Amino acid sequence: MPGGGGAGGVLLPNPVGNHHVSSKVFIQRDYSNGTAVKFMEKFPVELDGKISAADFTRTMGEINAIFEQAEHMGCRTYMEGCIGCLSAYLIFLCMESNYEKCIRRLHDYLERQNRDFYNPQGLHLISPMERGLRVIEVLIMSTNFAAPAR
Repeated sequence: MPGGGGAGGVLLPNPVGNHHVSSKVFIQRDYSNGTAVKFMEKFPVELDGKISAADFTRTMGEINAIFEQAEHMGCRTYMEGCIGCLSAYLIFLCMESNYEKCIRRLHDYLERQNRDFYNPQGLHLISPMERGLRVIEVLIMSTNFAAPAR
């Protein structure tokens, strides 16, 4: 798991080489509109000079939009619940729920953003699913480090 572990000595595989995690920034949940999964779009000062505020806000906006769609209670969601209940939830062995589809879309989006935009800037986004939907972790990577002696 990229970035997993405690202290800053985590190595991340990268096509260019290994990077050392020099620091971490945590984007907190935004509870201003209730308990729906939404993350703050305010640009963290720690990322100043590494990424533009507009690009960061656009990324957070897309992540929030994906979660909004995942939690939307529409006709399809109610039908999934009813069919699931009637089939003792065996239907979900054959089909993917709307929430699962949205979470897969989130992972694909984060993977693309990391590969195409954040990793080349020396940053790496960790999925909020890996942090219990509490935070989005942004790793700030550095290539200038001495490897620990073994």
